[in-house]
Amino acid sequence: MLIASRHPLIVAEVTDETRFLSILRRAAETVGVPVWTWSVTKGLTRDGTDNKQYMTADCKKALDFVSEIAGPAVFVFADAQHVVEDPVVVRRMKELAQEGKPGRTIVLTSPGKTLPEELKGLALPWTLSAPTKEEIEEMVRRTLDELSVRGIPVSLDAAGIAGLVEALRGLTIQEAAQLIQEAAFEDQAVTDADVEFIRKAKAELLESDGVLELVESTAGTLKNVGGLENLKDWLRLRGRAFGEGAEEFGLDPPRGVLLTGVPGCGKSLVAKTLAHTWHLPLILLDPARLYGPYVGQSEQRLRDSLKTVEAMAPVVLWIDEIEKGLAAESMGDSGVSQRLRGTFLRWMQDRPPGVFLIATCNEVDLLPPEFLRKGRFDEIFFVDLPDEKERGEIFRLHLVRRKRDPNLFDIAALSAASNSFSGAEIEAAVVGALYRAFADSRELTTDDLLRELSATVPLSKSKAEDIARLREWAAERTIAA
Repeated sequence: MLIASRHPLIVAEVTDETRFLSILRRAAETVGVPVWTWSVTKGLTRDGTDNKQYMTADCKKALDFVSEIAGPAVFVFADAQHVVEDPVVVRRMKELAQEGKPGRTIVLTSPGKTLPEELKGLALPWTLSAPTKEEIEEMVRRTLDELSVRGIPVSLDAAGIAGLVEALRGLTIQEAAQLIQEAAFEDQAVTDADVEFIRKAKAELLESDGVLELVESTAGTLKNVGGLENLKDWLRLRGRAFGEGAEEFGLDPPRGVLLTGVPGCGKSLVAKTLAHTWHLPLILLDPARLYGPYVGQSEQRLRDSLKTVEAMAPVVLWIDEIEKGLAAESMGDSGVSQRLRGTFLRWMQDRPPGVFLIATCNEVDLLPPEFLRKGRFDEIFFVDLPDEKERGEIFRLHLVRRKRDPNLFDIAALSAASNSFSGAEIEAAVVGALYRAFADSRELTTDDLLRELSATVPLSKSKAEDIARLREWAAERTIAA
């Protein structure tokens, strides 16, 4: 549409140059105009020919040549972030754009936003969106066919190919194709086992900038969370909206939930087990890793991270202790924290379906009001200390996890003795008692656990005032988990 409407100047944010040029060339072919590409190493070259213009590696000379072309054409200048540092180049581009010669479009590409002040109002910013599921599937089938031709056996059925496509969501086409080939040459075959290999390899790519982390949950499903029945029922009900038939029924996928409450009561555990229960990938975003030393770098990291998360949808995005990152007030950072919060809040409001945000918070009074208004989260739950029944369930879960039969222990006595203990404190007591028993070369007993409990001062007593204030805040603002 932009080429057909003869827009004179486009500034494209591009992370996958090969895919972008493919899209651009198809568009230009549809309109019936030739494409010229420029790089600092090759100069200006017309597609489909060996017609390289002499001396045009100098961007100024290339622009002089562009001004002399009579007919319509598209001129792509790669890595424009460098050439627009020259004020002469910027001025020349501005003049060419103002000429408005019919059918001439100049496209500047760069991996980030490159739009000098002089070109604002003339240049149209444009961003290459992440590959769609259909694009990835097309690439997967093409790559698998190529591997088969090269003699590498491919034993993936339709479900295996679908799993491979989902595992590659969030990557560029080039990155995805390289991972498939890497997996194929690892064992000289492509099987269902390679899907897990690709997930782990993708995790390494996501973690390369340190902002996003693909979390492999070993905590099981929501059944492995003691207590919190109201929250678990709510999540089970909402999870069905990710399945087949929900959209036809008129349902949108759930958007997110904020978990606040007493530290150590299972908020992070819910996040880890939720993704496993819903059979979705779990992405951890660490706000502290967003901050960079250069102007605009932090904001760009956040935008890039959120685009990656969107491309992986459906996905669960986890932000742990959000009040210490995006929502915390920071002094002396030239407004970076405030801009990050503004960007994130806009994304929370406008994010596409399929990204379920689960944020945990221990000090909810530090959150600004705009985080808590309707539309940001579907619901806000308060996770309090477990009651006697829930404490018994937590003891059973931790004993089973450590290869002990709960029926051999006095669970009722342990539940009563652990009054006002959090789930994390109960787990610590079980671990401490195991150390004591192991050191004495004997089996764990109820008395070991009771002694460990009696030697522990729970957070509910050491910080009773803070917990009372938290409960008072949550009484009329949240739903009990």
